[in-house]
Amino acid sequence: MSNKERSLIAVVLFIIAVMAGLDLFTDSQEGVALWHVLVEGTIGIAALFGVFYVLRGSVVLKHRLDREIRDFSQFKKEAEIWRAESRKYMEGLSLAIDQQLSKWNLSKAEKEVAFLLLKGLSLKEIAEVRSTSEKTVRAQSAAVYAKAGLAGRSELSAFFLEDLLVPVE
Repeated sequence: MSNKERSLIAVVLFIIAVMAGLDLFTDSQEGVALWHVLVEGTIGIAALFGVFYVLRGSVVLKHRLDREIRDFSQFKKEAEIWRAESRKYMEGLSLAIDQQLSKWNLSKAEKEVAFLLLKGLSLKEIAEVRSTSEKTVRAQSAAVYAKAGLAGRSELSAFFLEDLLVPVE
């Protein structure tokens, strides 16, 4: 429910409560039956309770949204700090991977395919990124594995990640 809808409901309920209150006042002056006054009083109180309930829900929702915005902002700041701190390591890792790919005598195209394989792209996605056919990418990835002496993508990834992912003591 939107804020506009909540406000409209609160206004309608408030008008009902005011009208019930005015009717109660005039009815008490005219001396109507007690059950009639009780029924109208109950309607007025119920309408006021509805106004309170709807407005309370809006306030709770607003506080929750504010908290989520603060948490998201904090998360975003932490992510930016992590990216900035890890950038030098990532650049170093990319350079080290490139050096190893050069040691395997990979062509420029094969290096590009190897990097995209390490990033987790499928052969179809690599073909789209490189504007080439999937068959070409398949042949280039096979060449990467053959020149590296590896059985496939998992061994390629493990070759570079094995020494990075050591258990924390």
